[in-house]
Amino acid sequence: MAGKTLAIAGGVGGAKLALGLTRVLSSEHLVICVNTGDDDCFHGLHVSPDLDTMMYTLAGLSDPQFGWGLKDDTFTALTMLKQYGADTWFNLGDRDLGTHIRRTQLLGRGATLSQVTLELCKSLGVEHKVIPMSDDPVRTVIGTPNGDLSMQEYFVHQGAEPVVQSIRYDGAQAAKPSPGLELALNDADLIVFCPSNPFLSMGPILALPGVLDALKKSSARKVAVSPIVGGDAVKGPAGKIMSELGQEVSCVGVANQYRDFCDYFVIDGQDSHLGPRIEDLGIKPVVDSIIMQTESDKIALGQSVIALGNR
Repeated sequence: MAGKTLAIAGGVGGAKLALGLTRVLSSEHLVICVNTGDDDCFHGLHVSPDLDTMMYTLAGLSDPQFGWGLKDDTFTALTMLKQYGADTWFNLGDRDLGTHIRRTQLLGRGATLSQVTLELCKSLGVEHKVIPMSDDPVRTVIGTPNGDLSMQEYFVHQGAEPVVQSIRYDGAQAAKPSPGLELALNDADLIVFCPSNPFLSMGPILALPGVLDALKKSSARKVAVSPIVGGDAVKGPAGKIMSELGQEVSCVGVANQYRDFCDYFVIDGQDSHLGPRIEDLGIKPVVDSIIMQTESDKIALGQSVIALGNR
């Protein structure tokens, strides 16, 4: 493919497809934009969970069991912090802490999150361009019966157990898309929405001023891959959240979120019977194998998505 591709992602599922795309597209032809609504501060350090998951995945360093964190990491620093009485519910490995220390140092010197991400990726040998959705702070806030929770408080500390009554993206309206995202939106011939949580991963990006309008106006082919298979999320709380927000928990429910800008929506074979309902939304359904258990699976799905861009 001679054109340029923008992949929009968050979380483990998004990183899996992004890896497949990097195996098919050169660094000149692919930009990966990552959600930062999950960012938070722990022990005085700026932590960007989705950026780190993407960076570690593309560098071949991610923990294969969880899909996040670093494989074979140790947790001696966290053990010491716990001994001192610090809250340690958010797992940060010793090597992982090195990433957050360096990010915080560079941000403290006046670098933007885009500049920091570029430097960290280069240091880990990641050749493809990974960019944050914004250099400005945007924070996903979960409304529950017991009050508002940060994304990490909800997802990690409370195990995604509280009922979700609302979701908002604090700071989004005052934020700007990162320079890399603005450029990629203008240059892309293909825009891929990776199989990521539509509310927690995609929602913060779409809430940035100008992004939704740019997607609607873009002449790029727009392809989304469903994060819901067989009536539930492949990974994570997307299904639970959709149900609690009154949304249909199916690939159709996700497609409905993207109906204003999506051209093709890729669903798994077990959901093929729902294709006509997606077509009713004005989106072309495409049936494929979207469960990515091996690297071959990720590459195959990446190739299929790119082929849709070439249709």
